[in-house]
Amino acid sequence: MKDSICKDFQQTVAEYLIRHQSILDILSKTQETNARVNRSVTKAVTQCGCVDINGKKSPLTEDASFESMKSLLSSQLTGELCEHCKGVIEQEIGKNLFYLAGLCNALGLSFEEVLDKEHRKVKTLRMFNLT
Repeated sequence: MKDSICKDFQQTVAEYLIRHQSILDILSKTQETNARVNRSVTKAVTQCGCVDINGKKSPLTEDASFESMKSLLSSQLTGELCEHCKGVIEQEIGKNLFYLAGLCNALGLSFEEVLDKEHRKVKTLRMFNLT
């Protein structure tokens, strides 16, 4: 039976994560790569301009239904990532996933199980999983 992409990825990370074996190194690299994801999205807005952010207060009321919330809320993004920005952001997210898999390895966790548990939780809790 073929391994899942998550399991295969985690095994590959275990094989090639050489320089950052310390849990402290892994934690700091996870934080650094997350910051790089944020920075690459920011650059797509501020330097490239392929996407815009229109941040404003969400028009929600206390009695809003779940269905109406979905239609009232948005990502506050307009536009579409250009190929360059898309490639950079995908690369940065990939590095972040690499170190998250490394963190799972260091802690003896299964990357796939963590993802599967979160997926099942979101599906089970559905609208009650609002975070």
